[in-house]
Amino acid sequence: MALSKKEEQILKSIVVASENNPNKPEFPADNPKFPATPTYKIKVPGFSNVWLKDESHNPTGTHKDRMAWEIIVTYRDFLMAKKRGQIKGTLPAMSIISSGSAAVAIQTQLKKYNLPNLKVLVDVNIDSNVFKAMKKIGCEIYESDLSKKPFHWKEILTLTHNPDGFDITSSEALDPTTRFYDWLSYEIINSSPDYCFIPFGTGNLFENVLNINKKEASTQNHDPRCKGRLEVLQRCNFLGATTNNPKSKADKLYSPHLPFVHFDEQWIRLYRHAGFCGSESNVILIKEQFLDKAMKLAKAQNINCEPSGIAGLALLLQMKNKIPKNKKILIVSTGKTKYP
Repeated sequence: MALSKKEEQILKSIVVASENNPNKPEFPADNPKFPATPTYKIKVPGFSNVWLKDESHNPTGTHKDRMAWEIIVTYRDFLMAKKRGQIKGTLPAMSIISSGSAAVAIQTQLKKYNLPNLKVLVDVNIDSNVFKAMKKIGCEIYESDLSKKPFHWKEILTLTHNPDGFDITSSEALDPTTRFYDWLSYEIINSSPDYCFIPFGTGNLFENVLNINKKEASTQNHDPRCKGRLEVLQRCNFLGATTNNPKSKADKLYSPHLPFVHFDEQWIRLYRHAGFCGSESNVILIKEQFLDKAMKLAKAQNINCEPSGIAGLALLLQMKNKIPKNKKILIVSTGKTKYP
């Protein structure tokens, strides 16, 4: 089936330089580079070798911009399938449950490529400024009490009036734990840290990093993007920072229901036992006072972040007495959303 003139223009505008060639990166689309964001040394009292992977340099200020780009690539797949005559009709819309960051990142990209607006399911208690910002850039917003129960993808599509669309929140077909953050995962493991602290919200980023680490730690055929030292990565302790406190300042890390998270103790135990990561790798609850300390430390060094994004640093401060002071430590800061 032939594409319409508009669809041909959209397809032509979505350029994927390569899937995994570090010399031909695909992100960010208008200025591709690898690594896409900087990693630099920071000062943390008591430690001598702490580095920060700073995702605030992304287009809308967080790592969610990388996920947003993969959604655009998915639309490219749709258009190519339509061109081959495999599918018919108009392009489907996407739905998502979001507290702001992901919705802003995705809608910004959808708008840029003239694709269907994002349908967003938000909690009834969402911050009114965030609500207005999402509305301003074209998100179609639907409210519900998200604390009541976990939502199935069919319910999400129904609540967002999107029966023929796709739910990003839960779609395994989009490969969220291997594809959304694969380039970022390589940027992280290429630092070859002994300890790596990562915010854990949906868990997609944490899982992506560990899946890439597992792949590289257990193969002879390494991805061309991999420049990390394997003997270090096999022993690297990956620590996810999360919260179960509904009133936490790290509000992006809290959800009353995370129905699509794969993390459980058995999964991480298996990875530890198989030597795909260090023996201390785990997901740990952070205490609020360490979030305050982390934000203070970050502000003093002009790090652009919010409590959820800098949760890894909070966890390092919380575990201060258990972490060797001279080891190489990488803090992944997922940034801070730039609301329009």
